[in-house]
Amino acid sequence: MTTPKPHHVVLGAGLMGRLLACALAEEGHRVSLYDAGSPDGNLSAARVAAAMLAPLAESAISELPIVKMGQYGLKRWPELLCRLPEPVFFQQEGTLIVWHRQDAFEAARFSRQMEASWKQVDGLAAAQTLSAAQIQQLEPALGLRFAQGLHLPGEGQLDNRALLNALLARLAVLKVAIHWNSPREPKDFLIAPQGDVLGLFDCRGLGARPQIPGLRGVRGEVIRVHAPEVELKRPVRLIHPRYPLYVAPMPDHVFVIGATEIESDDMSAASVRSTLELLSAAYSLHSGFAEARILEISSQCRPALPDNLPTVRQVAPGSWQINGLYRHGFLIAPALLDVVMQLVKSGASTLAGEFSLALGDRV
Repeated sequence: MTTPKPHHVVLGAGLMGRLLACALAEEGHRVSLYDAGSPDGNLSAARVAAAMLAPLAESAISELPIVKMGQYGLKRWPELLCRLPEPVFFQQEGTLIVWHRQDAFEAARFSRQMEASWKQVDGLAAAQTLSAAQIQQLEPALGLRFAQGLHLPGEGQLDNRALLNALLARLAVLKVAIHWNSPREPKDFLIAPQGDVLGLFDCRGLGARPQIPGLRGVRGEVIRVHAPEVELKRPVRLIHPRYPLYVAPMPDHVFVIGATEIESDDMSAASVRSTLELLSAAYSLHSGFAEARILEISSQCRPALPDNLPTVRQVAPGSWQINGLYRHGFLIAPALLDVVMQLVKSGASTLAGEFSLALGDRV
């Protein structure tokens, strides 16, 4: 009877855990993946998301490292998707930003913040100012409802749930041992030379709070609707004094509507207030949402650190924490993946420096 070769262990089968387990297995490693939930990602923040890949749009409310990682991710996603055994909806038709006349002041502030970030990041496409006629040409369904807008060319989106399923299929092809409904902690494993684990990668999000001081949950609420009367080619963001609403089109006239961001780790159902605000704002964007059918109203908490930046931290030889992806998971996951893989291969990462990503003891 042969002894199994030493292996890598990944804790958490959300977006980051699935990507990392695939990458490690593709390099020829034996990989075991443990998750507290089920294969559909029911406990993962990645399941309740719009998966917009919008570094310039996010720059108005995010730090420059997020913008740089997002710009990298936009280029990297097509390469990652082509390896998957199932198709995943992905497009780069840009982001459209619009606002009602009474919110012009807030829109101007948003635009100034984006411009300041654009000047600091090489290669980032500039926002294009649009007239009402140009908005109508870009998105005919919106007509002349908005007097002004902005187009952020090259930004994109993907189907988050199709991606999670395709990654699961890829893990099966790669013969990764997956243990569902099996919560584990780093202390449950022994790293070589005492044990048979070569590398331990903790991607559990909020599940790692006992091990990561300051890690908190930021609640988000998302509504999925089926709206046959609405035609949108790209994600649309609606500037609002309290929240930047987004409407992201998915295949088959499914739309993801979201905006709420609450400093709370409450996992209960969405509130009536949030639901009314999201649906009312979507209706103000396009009246066709009045006849949409609500498929799902979901809430989930995103893991965030005090500075809202992610961390890749070595806590012991061979043991790493990857966490704090906050609301930027799909945007920055490819960058974090490649940083971790550089560390696995050589013990150092040039990409971490490019992204101003602190390694080591930062929490």
